[in-house]
Amino acid sequence: MLFFIYRVDKPGSRDLRESTRPAHLDYARGLGGRLRLAGPTLDEDGGRMTASVFILEAADRAEAEALTAEDPYEKAGLFETKIVRPFMEVPPWDLKPAPGN
Repeated sequence: MLFFIYRVDKPGSRDLRESTRPAHLDYARGLGGRLRLAGPTLDEDGGRMTASVFILEAADRAEAEALTAEDPYEKAGLFETKIVRPFMEVPPWDLKPAPGN
């Protein structure tokens, strides 16, 4: 099952994010194919990372929570909020209009 994980940085945590980023990227790489999509959200100017998004494959919510709890970002206390929700992937071809529409 896929899970959408959205974790918002604490205010004023830019230095913590930057110093922890190499370990975070190593951790994410170690998830292999279980990590289907990942990346940061950015501020309005696109110059500063403000949160992290994972689309993660896990057996259930408890496993998704446990996997993300091991992320160096979480261990360092970077985030003020964390949302974990089941996610349904929709292939792009399913979004195209039917012929004649």
